[in-house]
Amino acid sequence: QVQLVESGGGLVQAGGSLRLSCVASGSTFLIRIMGWYRQAPGKQRELVASIAPGDLTTYGESVKGRFTISRDNAKNTVYLSMNSLKPEDTAVYYCTTNLFGTDYWGEGTLVTVSE
Repeated sequence: QVQLVESGGGLVQAGGSLRLSCVASGSTFLIRIMGWYRQAPGKQRELVASIAPGDLTTYGESVKGRFTISRDNAKNTVYLSMNSLKPEDTAVYYCTTNLFGTDYWGEGTLVTVSE
């Protein structure tokens, strides 16, 4: 099993930046791909970014060029650097991974971007 804990959310003005962190514990040696999803009020959860072995990254269309996902394997941590934030980026951001067909999710961290 894996436990995921996100941090780094908060209130920021449009155009600002934030960096989210997700620390994994448990069977971290089994982790391969990790990702960030977000869910805004009244909307479905959507992929923000993912990172696979070899630092192969994938981004949602709405965040390409503004967000960067990275990982520090020694710290069992994945990061999401968010720049040029927009009000529409307001959401709860969740860290996730999948082990042997089971999805694991953190509790989420709220990002609020004001006008």
